[in-house]
Amino acid sequence: MYQQITLIGNLGSDPEMRYTPSGVPVTNFSLAINRRWTNQEGQPQEKTHWFRITTWRRQAEIANQYLAKGRRVMVVGEFESARPYTDRDGNPRVAIDITARDIRFLEPRESDANNHASEAAVAEAETGNGDIPF
Repeated sequence: MYQQITLIGNLGSDPEMRYTPSGVPVTNFSLAINRRWTNQEGQPQEKTHWFRITTWRRQAEIANQYLAKGRRVMVVGEFESARPYTDRDGNPRVAIDITARDIRFLEPRESDANNHASEAAVAEAETGNGDIPF
């Protein structure tokens, strides 16, 4: 059996990296996916879906180093679980956990806007000339 999910959104938090007891790096971050539409009355509507992304090993180290809250990324991965919870306002919600296999920058960091360093790093990774795997 094979499954894959592709998400494009913005980081809702800075990545958090930790290590397993055996020393394997793992990084987690939240990803917000905004859905916009116009209702039957012509009013704009918006809903945000949140995903909890987990990435491992070298990709975890790179995600922790280069990603930050607000960055727009594409995540390709596998659905792991959906966990119900209640938000601060008492509303029922679902946390959706995804294990990332591939993460791509979709825009440079603000500090890189002038020198396009992130774009160059992504181009190197895509052509196999760099060590950044996304």
